[in-house]
Amino acid sequence: METNVIRVRYWASARAAAGTDAEDVAVDGPVTLADLRARLAEAHPGTTLARVLDVCSVLLGDRPVKGQDPATVTVDPGTTVEFLPPFAGG
Repeated sequence: METNVIRVRYWASARAAAGTDAEDVAVDGPVTLADLRARLAEAHPGTTLARVLDVCSVLLGDRPVKGQDPATVTVDPGTTVEFLPPFAGG
């Protein structure tokens, strides 16, 4: 993967809303998770992606982002970000 991109992977309803299971987002440097989510929503107009991403659990690489303000979470180029919607069942 190129180092000037962030690899985004979508799971379940996030994949359905995005219409793809993964995409690369070109960046010039680190961005916040909030900025990344906004860019993704803008890239998929007319979908429910923004709403779905708001309720997703997020992994940065293999590190879960729990209870942190997305505006304070830094995502570096070269990182894989995974959006995991809540799952039903057990």
